[in-house]
Amino acid sequence: MKLLVQKFGGTSVADADRIHRAARRAIRAKQQGYQVVMVVSAMGGTTDKLIELAREISDDPPRREMDMLLTTGEQVSISLMAMAIHAQGEKAISLTGGQIGLITDAAHMKARIQLIQGDRLRKELRDGHIVIVAGFQGVDNSGEITTLGRGASDTTAVALAAVLGAERCEIYTDVDGVYTADPRIVASARKIEQISYDEMLEMASLGASVMHSRAIEFGKKYNVEIHVRSSFTDNPGTLITHEVKKMEEIVVSGVTLKKDMVQFVLPKLPNLPGVAAKVFARVAEKGVVVDDIIQVFDDKGLASTSFTVERNDLPDAREVVALIANDFNLTGILCNDPVAKISVVGVGMRSHTGVAETMFKAMAEAQININAITTSEIKISCIIDTEQAEEAMRVVHNAFDKGNLE
Repeated sequence: MKLLVQKFGGTSVADADRIHRAARRAIRAKQQGYQVVMVVSAMGGTTDKLIELAREISDDPPRREMDMLLTTGEQVSISLMAMAIHAQGEKAISLTGGQIGLITDAAHMKARIQLIQGDRLRKELRDGHIVIVAGFQGVDNSGEITTLGRGASDTTAVALAAVLGAERCEIYTDVDGVYTADPRIVASARKIEQISYDEMLEMASLGASVMHSRAIEFGKKYNVEIHVRSSFTDNPGTLITHEVKKMEEIVVSGVTLKKDMVQFVLPKLPNLPGVAAKVFARVAEKGVVVDDIIQVFDDKGLASTSFTVERNDLPDAREVVALIANDFNLTGILCNDPVAKISVVGVGMRSHTGVAETMFKAMAEAQININAITTSEIKISCIIDTEQAEEAMRVVHNAFDKGNLE
């Protein structure tokens, strides 16, 4: 029997009416002949309220206890969803991450999935239930409750689709697909009908909040077709799939913006083998996720290394930088807080020239200074001042919106 995974974000289950709407969508899919697994986030705003409450209790709450607290949000929403489906005459059961055997590593608040056992899920599906799974959570090998990081219900959904061999994974949210830019910032942004895993992975990691980057990684690795749709309409959304030939004809598929970042600059490091390894071993020891790394050299045998982190990692990053400064007797370390990153993404960049020129010229004409530049085969990113971030997104989008943007 064909199987469908449907994931509903916090705004899609924010109140009773929206929960009933999502329930009707799942029931309709079952009536069309699908076995249905729903992955549900906490009701809109719940996680933020729980974090705020924790901060009122403690300035530095233990990560284990934060996981215990935050997982309660999803448990509320999955039970309410099961009630809604029962009220509409269908069989449903709600299950936590631990109950479905979603096993993670032991990294509280940013755990990674290691295994999904799936036997309980398959049994409930065979028994005719619509199965509602709590997103964003699992357990480690010792039975401790863990969470996968903010926004990671997407990851739960795509991972389940991969394990269960689902026909597709539908991600329901408050927007009707993936756009060429954030439509709240750029009025001329347009919905993308189809985008490759690689482009979407870059866009997600660079600030496009519609999808979690690890979900895209799972989709690409296990060939899961992902359909991003609005939970409020039946209109087609954006299909995320393998690259097809026509995608190369589009120079830039999207422009992304990532705010709330911090840039550290470590000057006068020795330009010797093993120095960079020692620097970033310190970073890894603390579990700080690094975004970009740039290193330049001078004629005195010294190197200047800069890296960016997300602002919520700032306390840990400061501790790491202090250790590095002590290791190498560094002075004059810079901390640019906050900064933003503007990026253009597109597989068409592989076969077209002039993308960097167009991007840099647009920002120059708007008097937007570039503090650092990084590139890959399908993206160009610039670190800029946060105050100019939204203007940068608008001018860059407009620069590529003349026949060169999806």
